[in-house]
Order: sequence, then structure tokens, then C-alpha cells
Amino acid sequence: MKQVLAMLLVAMIAVAVPRIAAAAAAPAVPPTSASVARAAAAPFDVTAATDAYMAQLSPQARARSDAYFEGGYWLILWDALVALGVAWLLLGSRLSARMRDAAERITRWRWLQTALYALQYIALTSVLTLPWNVYEGFVREHQYGLSSQNLEQWLGDQAKGLLVGLVLGTLALVIIYAVIRRATRTWWLWGAGVAIAFVVFVATIAPVYIAPLFNTYKSLPDSPLKAQILSMARANGIPATDVYWFDASKQSKRISANVSGMFGTTRISLNDNLLKRSSPAEIKAVLGHEMGHYVLNHVYKGVVFFGLIIVLGFAFVRWGFEHAQRRWGARWGIRGIGDVAGLPLVAALFTIFLFMMTPVTNTLTRSMEAEADAFGLNAARQPDGFAEAAVQLSEYRKMHPGPVEEFVFFDHPSGWNRIHRAMIWKAEHIDDPDIRASESAAPPAAR
Repeated sequence: MKQVLAMLLVAMIAVAVPRIAAAAAAPAVPPTSASVARAAAAPFDVTAATDAYMAQLSPQARARSDAYFEGGYWLILWDALVALGVAWLLLGSRLSARMRDAAERITRWRWLQTALYALQYIALTSVLTLPWNVYEGFVREHQYGLSSQNLEQWLGDQAKGLLVGLVLGTLALVIIYAVIRRATRTWWLWGAGVAIAFVVFVATIAPVYIAPLFNTYKSLPDSPLKAQILSMARANGIPATDVYWFDASKQSKRISANVSGMFGTTRISLNDNLLKRSSPAEIKAVLGHEMGHYVLNHVYKGVVFFGLIIVLGFAFVRWGFEHAQRRWGARWGIRGIGDVAGLPLVAALFTIFLFMMTPVTNTLTRSMEAEADAFGLNAARQPDGFAEAAVQLSEYRKMHPGPVEEFVFFDHPSGWNRIHRAMIWKAEHIDDPDIRASESAAPPAAR
């Protein structure tokens, strides 16, 4: 062993000595002004830069956003309890069985019976949950200053959503129950397949046919910003020839953008809140993030990931339905899994399953959001714009949760996490000319 070490030492000396001699013989290169400035400048401090952005929020603003977001933890529980309460009401009172019987008296066609029941079910559950939805979606949003709608306008949007639900929900239930009745043993696999296909169908048509029911979409006027957005899209292989804006300010003050659609319906959209409240750097940072979802195929990956969850959900429903049917089926008037009167039980079981899967679904979504963040930073090269956008999002998102809290409840990375990652990216590119040129946009302590 000593001999080996000695040989290695000799070899290192043999390589090093000529290099040292050459360096000593080489003429000295006078330092440039740029290199002297870089050497004299303090290194970029990621922690200080992150803290500088966090300091833009007053203690009162932090407390308010924390209270709003933490209240959402309880809403997850209360939403589940409300759904279970409605299901228990429809089953325990045998109202669901009477709705099925009424459909059977009207027609002998099974698919039409399912459709008539579905129309009753969707309309009735919407009415039963309306008081809770008024509190959650209207009263609470106004309490925190996030909504810009009056009650009439809010109810108008709810009515549109109900009409969409009646059409698409009825269509989905007719197909799923037809499959269940034909595949009596493997219905849960076939039913999950239909549900996944329907999710893809809705994701495809939503940007073109559903979203315009709630907001007006217009082409963004020609401007240097629009040209930069389209250039970024072309550079990343996104087949979009226009950028659209929509009037979300009539509903809320939240900033938002998306690159949505599938199979030729791809559309780049940003809302007017983002246009009015954000700088060009912030807008490009947000759009870079959204383009990341498209380029990284998050829509298709989401179909796979959440498709697996749907399959597991149907398996859970199969297990739970069989047990509940044996114990309470006769009391509720349910004849079997193919009986549409059992839909409230199916909905209740899915509610329980999704409640238990909250950390899993949040983690899947949060992971894809983090990937889109990283892509957006590289595509837009606007770390300070990205940090400023994260500060704006603090109006309704908690900025600095604990690790367990973020794991369970956050479907996006926390604001602190996003700012910190943006500053790490900035530190690694601090000598790039465009980043140096944009330094004036950062808070003094973040420079």
C-alpha cells in the first residue's frame, strides 16, 4: 500500500512541476475592470434575497393570507362532510329510490332512465349544497376581499356551471352505468376507463367551448410583450399563434394564466388581473411557468397519474358498495351496483377515498408545479419577476408553512419555496448579462 501511495505521489509531482514552471514563466495578465469589480463585489446571498422579498409582506398581510389558507384545511373536511350528509339524506330517506322509480315509470329504456335520474340527482344535490357553496364561494371570498362579484353575478355563474354539469354529467353517467350493467364482474375497471376518457374529453373541449361561457376571451393587442410571449412559445415548441386575455377581474382579483387544451385546441391565455397588476417581467415569468406544463406534458402525465387514482377509486367503491349493499341495500331500496339509485352511495365512497388521498393528489400536483417553476425560470429568465408573482399570490396562499403542512395541504410549492428556488437560479446566473441588467428591478436587499 505504501508503495502504491509513493508511486501516486511521484506521478502527481511529475505532472505538477512542469505546469508550475510554465505558470511562473508566463507573463502576468493584468486584471480587467470587470474581473476586479466581480472580485470586489459581495457574493449573491440567496437567503438575504429571499428574505427581502418576504419582507415586502406586512405582518398583517401575512396573518390574513395564513388565516385564509389555513381555513381551507378545514374546508377539505367540511366539503367531505357536506357531501356525505347529502348522500345519507338521499339514501336514508329513500328519495334516491323514488327518483329511480319515477324515471322507470316514464320510460322503459334503461339509458333514458339513467339520464332522467341523473338530471334529478345533479339538480337536487346542487340545491341541497347551495347554502354551503354560498358561504364557501361567495361570503368567505368577500370576507377576505378576493371576490369582485355581487350575489346576483355569482349565482349567474353557478347557474351556468349547473347547466354544464347537467349536460356533461348526465352524458358521463349514462355511459358509465351502461358499461357497469354489461360488465357485471369487471365493471370497476371499465367504469374507470370511461371516467378517464371523459376527463380527457372535457380537458380537450374546455378551453374552446366551456371557458368562454364564463369569461370573454379576446386576442391580446400587438405589443412588444405579446411578441416576446409568442417568441418564448415558438422557442419551446408550443403550437400557438396568438395570445388571449380574459376578463377574470369581473369575478376576482386573482392573477392567473394558462396554456390549455389538447389535440389541436392549445391556447395561451392570461387574465386581465395579471395584465393590470403585474410587470412585464412577472407576466413573462408566469407564462414561462404555464408553458412548462405544456412542454413537460403535464396534461398527459396527469391523465396517467390521476387515471391510476381513478382506477383505485373505482376499486375502493367496488369494495365499499358490496359491504354497504349487504347491510343497508334493502333499507335504501338499492338493487345492486347497476342500479342508478345507488349513485349517492357511489358518490359517498368516492368522497371518502379522495379525502384519504388528499396528500397523494396534492403531492402529484405540487411536483408538477415545481417542475413547471424550474422550466419557467429557464425559459423566461425572470427570477425577480417570478419572485414578485409569488408575493402577489400570497394574497390567498400561505407563504411559509412547515414541511409536513406543505406535504399534506399544498397543491403548489409554498411562496417561500418558490422565491428561494428563483433566487438560487439567479445566483447561478448572476454574471449573465441579462440578469445583471435586470438587477435594478429587485428589492435592494435582494441584489
